[in-house]
Amino acid sequence: MPATEPASGAASALRTWKTPPLHPITAESFAIIDREFGPHQLPPAEYAILRRIIHTTADFDYRHRLQVSEGAIAAGLAALQAQTPIIVDVTMVQQGIRGLVQQTFQNPILSAIDQAPPLEQEAAASARTAPPRTAPTRTAQGILHCIAQYPQAIYVIGNAPTALLALGEQISLGLAQPALVIAAPVGFVSVVESKAAIAAQTVPQIRVAGRKGGSTVAAAIVNALVMLACPEPVGLPSPARQ
Repeated sequence: MPATEPASGAASALRTWKTPPLHPITAESFAIIDREFGPHQLPPAEYAILRRIIHTTADFDYRHRLQVSEGAIAAGLAALQAQTPIIVDVTMVQQGIRGLVQQTFQNPILSAIDQAPPLEQEAAASARTAPPRTAPTRTAQGILHCIAQYPQAIYVIGNAPTALLALGEQISLGLAQPALVIAAPVGFVSVVESKAAIAAQTVPQIRVAGRKGGSTVAAAIVNALVMLACPEPVGLPSPARQ
């Protein structure tokens, strides 16, 4: 899938951005994944994301769990190229994407849990966000705070289903219009429900179905998108297609 043209302000700088070459072990791992995955009919960009997830988890079951809404990848590439802020739920996701993002598009990255207002200010709700129906966690509070400032950011949830539920509610109320939602929280409580809440929305989204996911999976999806968005990716093996 071709990368969408970046915003004019980033166009000149984008021409000099390249992804770093793959480490030989990573390239060998990708080749093993290609062989074991076998022939398929997935679009190349979607397979590139899936392969990055499998490389991170060593779990081929994700081939049945990755769900990509129509136009979501193109929307994500355009948002990255436009240097749209990236809001993540927890620091682990931030750490997992910071290196590659800094080497390429240099999008601002904010961790929601670090953006949660001080405890004494919790009662002061933002005029732009409506209070969630259930008592939020600190991560959910941080997401609400970020939505008030960046309603059209890229939102990446890899740990906290409460944050994803809060995001879904704000989208349904028309208070958030994310450029892309990556929905990959992991666990047993509210995880499936939070992903279903996002699936019901019409925003561009990449989801991991079921209870699986996690911060490393969410970071893998972002990093795969960054690699796809760069105009001159280096060292990416060709995906196997029949």
